[in-house]
Amino acid sequence: MKSLEGKVAVVAGATRGAGRGIACMLGEAGAVVYCTGRNSRERPNAEPPFAGRPETIEETAEMVSARGGVGIPARTDHLDERQVEALFKRVEKEQGRLDVLVNDISEGEMYDWKPFWKLSPERGLNALRRGVHTHVITTRHAAPLMVKRKGGLVVEVGDGDALYYRGNLIYDLVKVSTSRLAYAFAEELRPHKVAALAVTPGFMRTEVVLEQFGATEANWREVAEKSSRARGHGFAGSESPYFVGRAVAALAADPKVLEKSGGLYSSWGLAEEYGFDDLDGTRPHWWRYFTEHFPRMANARPKTGFRWTIERQ
Repeated sequence: MKSLEGKVAVVAGATRGAGRGIACMLGEAGAVVYCTGRNSRERPNAEPPFAGRPETIEETAEMVSARGGVGIPARTDHLDERQVEALFKRVEKEQGRLDVLVNDISEGEMYDWKPFWKLSPERGLNALRRGVHTHVITTRHAAPLMVKRKGGLVVEVGDGDALYYRGNLIYDLVKVSTSRLAYAFAEELRPHKVAALAVTPGFMRTEVVLEQFGATEANWREVAEKSSRARGHGFAGSESPYFVGRAVAALAADPKVLEKSGGLYSSWGLAEEYGFDDLDGTRPHWWRYFTEHFPRMANARPKTGFRWTIERQ
């Protein structure tokens, strides 16, 4: 029996990238996975920066099923509360339960790496709405299904397993906020035996990233070796989106996951704990690679002299 057979998951933001990788690996573990997003075959997403991209929720659902799970596409705009409410009513009606919610809804923003006083307030606020407000709306309507059953897991997908500044005000607010949401959800859900936590991948070879470097999953190592631009970005230390997918699947199958509730975890750290590998059999460790190849950045001290930290009591 697969570790998640009989379990039901919703991956919010499953069209591409980490969301797709997570959905597929939950399927690999045997789960029924509702794959949500705005880009469907019948109703493509027309908003930049992903307008016109070929990935769809139907394609993700098919990939989930091909790996042994049950993939179900569900087109949802997670900023529209009526659509979100309808999604979870559908899950309850069709499955009678919800075991895992993964929030990987993108802020949909290509960032300008400028001082905050030179950034567009409108673009920044839109990113916060898409990357944070959607997570609040989605979890608000998912949580009652898990509270009712006295069990479940909420996963917030962010970027970075620490509270360092990320170089752009809006990007920093979005990513730190998703981790903080996991902590806040955990505080209220714990009495109901529902866990909530945050997970960060390393540098991922998403569909968009592969295109940016002119690479494919088949030849990315060659590109990482020969391209100075790829070397400069640390492409050689990257991981596939399925690596963080296996991290989430391992957490969802852990009977003691409630002990991790409220925490912030990395794909590479969870790989060492649970013993899983990426699809190619390797076990990438982004922070180790980053520290070795970019020591000045890895050891940079905050300009203020203060460092925010996360402590486990």
